[in-house]
Amino acid sequence: MRALCGVLAILTVVAANPSAAEPRAEADLDWWKTAVLYQIYPRSFKDSDGDGIGDLNGITEKLEHLQDIGAAGVWLSPIFKSPMADFGYDISDFRDIDPLFGTMADSDKLVARARDLGLKVILDFVPNHSSDEHEWFVKSVRKEENYTDYYTWHDGNYNGTDQVPPNNWQSVFGGSAWTWNDERKQFYLHQFDPKQPDLNYRNPEVVKEVKDILQFWLDKGVDGFRVDAIPHLFEPPVDGRPVDETSAPTNLNETYEMVVEWRELLDNKTREENRTRVLMLEAYGTLDQTMRYYGTSSA
Repeated sequence: MRALCGVLAILTVVAANPSAAEPRAEADLDWWKTAVLYQIYPRSFKDSDGDGIGDLNGITEKLEHLQDIGAAGVWLSPIFKSPMADFGYDISDFRDIDPLFGTMADSDKLVARARDLGLKVILDFVPNHSSDEHEWFVKSVRKEENYTDYYTWHDGNYNGTDQVPPNNWQSVFGGSAWTWNDERKQFYLHQFDPKQPDLNYRNPEVVKEVKDILQFWLDKGVDGFRVDAIPHLFEPPVDGRPVDETSAPTNLNETYEMVVEWRELLDNKTREENRTRVLMLEAYGTLDQTMRYYGTSSA
């Protein structure tokens, strides 16, 4: 699932008319159609302060080198605040930089320097889940108003002696996709690690939160996002599913609809500043499922 082993699954969702496919001179093509992006795992890239951990300032220092070798931009693996249970893919604050990598000021400096050099900055974005240390989850556990249904919770089933998960869905990482929370007295869904509870996109408040986060980073000047684990974004309502079903169905219609909404948000920013923003997805499935993410000239 991680970026380093999923590069071949990447595709781009574009705003341009997909039917306009006639050969054109390279100079006439938008930047993303010919760009080579250099993926960086910040922790192991360039350490600027001698603490043994790569950081944003180290990346900024190497931007000219990346330009010299022909990169059109950088794709940064997660830089957001995280307990690092899954190498930064468990995010505890989507609007802050993890102190391991620096500060928001360091991020702003990186984006500004990249812009000066004509380089693009793409962020790895993880919308399917958060960290279990995110304030949303903490509040959801407590059933605080407005946060009760930010995640997928279920009472489970009683087997005569214990409460057991509502079905046999398995985590991508192995084991049950359900973990019991003793404080809330319910199971929560996590299609990855138990420390990565799935967000509930059937809650309009969650949809708004994530759009606001995307807008926050667009306003910070980034050129787009590589979206992690997109097929898992929605799952069907648990009740009514076969209890022996071993995995949550993926690539649901609602997921495609959500991507269209995100694409529209980026398109608005593109029109606002006359600078194309891109959305790349870690999308995998059947050929038909994957091709649907590209859209058509009319959808």
